[in-house]
Formats: sequence, C-alpha cells, structure tokens
Amino acid sequence: MPEIILGIDPGSRVTGYAVLTEENGKLIALRCDVIRMAKIPEHSDRLNYIFEQISSIIKSIKPTQCAVETPIYGVDPQAMLKLGRAQAAAILAIKQCGLEAVEYFPKVVKKSITGNGNASKDQVAFMLKKMVRLPDEKLSNDATDALAVAWCHMMNNQRIPSSTKKTHQNNKKGDWASFVEQNPGRVRK
Repeated sequence: MPEIILGIDPGSRVTGYAVLTEENGKLIALRCDVIRMAKIPEHSDRLNYIFEQISSIIKSIKPTQCAVETPIYGVDPQAMLKLGRAQAAAILAIKQCGLEAVEYFPKVVKKSITGNGNASKDQVAFMLKKMVRLPDEKLSNDATDALAVAWCHMMNNQRIPSSTKKTHQNNKKGDWASFVEQNPGRVRK
C-alpha cells in the first residue's frame, strides 16, 4: 500500500494542506488546498475550525503520515503566537486521529526541494512542478508550502521513487545556483 502524506502549512487566517502519494514510480499531489478563516473574527474560533477541518481531512483521506511546518520567526510577537497556536491546533487534530505529527523548519523544507535553505517560494514551486504531478488549477502559496512540507517528509523517510530521486540528486553541488548553472535553458528571465 502506498504512503499517503498529509502536509500542513499552518496559519491563523489561511492554513494550507496537501496530500502527496506515489503511484507507479511517480509522485502525485492528490489534493492541494487551503482552509480559509478570514471571516471568522475570534482567534479561538479559528483554532477550533483548524482542528475540525484537519480532523475531517484526515478521516476523509486516511493519510499514513503527517508533517507540519514549524513557524520560527516573525516581526510581530503576537503574530508568532497566533501561528504557534494554529500549528498546535493542527498537531492536536493529527494526534487525536491517532497519527504522529512530524515537524519541519522552513529552511529544511526548502533545502530538501531546491538544495538551498534560503530558496524563494517561486524556486520551491518551480521545482515541485518538475517533480510532482499537480492538480490542474494554480496553487496558492499556502497550498504549495503544504505540498513542500509533504515532499520534505517523504524525502526524509526515503520514500521518493527512484526516477524522481535521480532528478533531484543530479544537482551535484546541492544548491539553486548549481541548478541554474547546469540548466540555463530552464530559467526564465
């Protein structure tokens, strides 16, 4: 049975989530979406909504593993507190459904995909498009971030299909500059 990874990018107004699996040696994003809470005025109600929605998603898709991005910095301490609470609501939902929640720092996620922990969101999205079969619609940044978390978890558990692994590891120096150097025709200016 293939692994089904649920990746979550927690936010107090928008929480991204993505479901990643492997079929016949190809990585497929089964779902990439967001949970929107902008119309919910109270922060505590938003946290409850995150908990309910993540619980519902888990019951619906039955992931085998879950990964959550860890917020690590911010200019506004209040915003960081809210992000941490959103992450806690997601983790609690995962735990209440009987699964483990593995946490990843943003730099670890970016490095697993691009080879550079300081890569931009556009660079991460570009690489994911090359390595994962995505839904047809354009993905929001939050959904893309969640997919990146799922990818990172799959890679850390060495569950990457060999065809995809070779593509990623061709980048011998392991950073974005090396990729650009080796693939000048693939970079848009």
